[in-house]
Amino acid sequence: MNKTYLVSGAGSGIGRAIVQKLSGDGHRCILMGQNTPNLEQTLETLPGEGHLIITADIRDKESLYLAAEKIAGTSIDGLLANAGIGGENHWGDNDRWQEIIDTNLTGTYNFVNSFLPLLTNASGEKHILITSSVLARLGVANYSAYCASKAGLLGLMRSWAVQYASQNILVNAICPGWVDTDMAQQGLQGIADGIGISKQEFYDIAMQSVPLRRMSRPEEIADLAAYLLSQSSITGQAIDINCGAIMNS
Repeated sequence: MNKTYLVSGAGSGIGRAIVQKLSGDGHRCILMGQNTPNLEQTLETLPGEGHLIITADIRDKESLYLAAEKIAGTSIDGLLANAGIGGENHWGDNDRWQEIIDTNLTGTYNFVNSFLPLLTNASGEKHILITSSVLARLGVANYSAYCASKAGLLGLMRSWAVQYASQNILVNAICPGWVDTDMAQQGLQGIADGIGISKQEFYDIAMQSVPLRRMSRPEEIADLAAYLLSQSSITGQAIDINCGAIMNS
């Protein structure tokens, strides 16, 4: 049966791969993000009909309320809270702590709650799927906000899994490690610059802690997301997909 999924952060990276996978499987996708041109580029790659774009900022409740009004009455089978930002933060006047927490953690909370009424319109199993990170479990120097926000998402996921089980809503999280996206490449470059080596040199160092010695592909994360949306027994779980990196924790 064709279903409808709303995916935040759908304009690039993992979000783009997810909507490409879901649309390829015959489902309808609603693409949400801040960057309309990126969303339009993603939309052009999707097979099938009925997909649409809504522009909203997950940090801004009013922006989300307006977006929800545009698709009022729609029955949504799954909310995929994928939007997020990365990078370092440092205590001081230019600390990015609040920006990262507001986006990754509070933004996910805002996104899901804003569209939850549309999720309850659907019949059968419904899903909330959150993109967390291997850094919810591991620590990286100068990534305190990112690690904290992604760990917080796992607590949020578990609470919702209990809260919404009676409504037949399954809530899970995926925990990718290094994934070959633009954000990851920027992260590699930033860390490399910070320690005075090339991006390739830092990549080689980073992969030493990854048993498979490589990044995951966005398509691999999308395949896992599609599986979790297809099942009816897994809830309250954080699923690792990080080429074995968690084994070295």
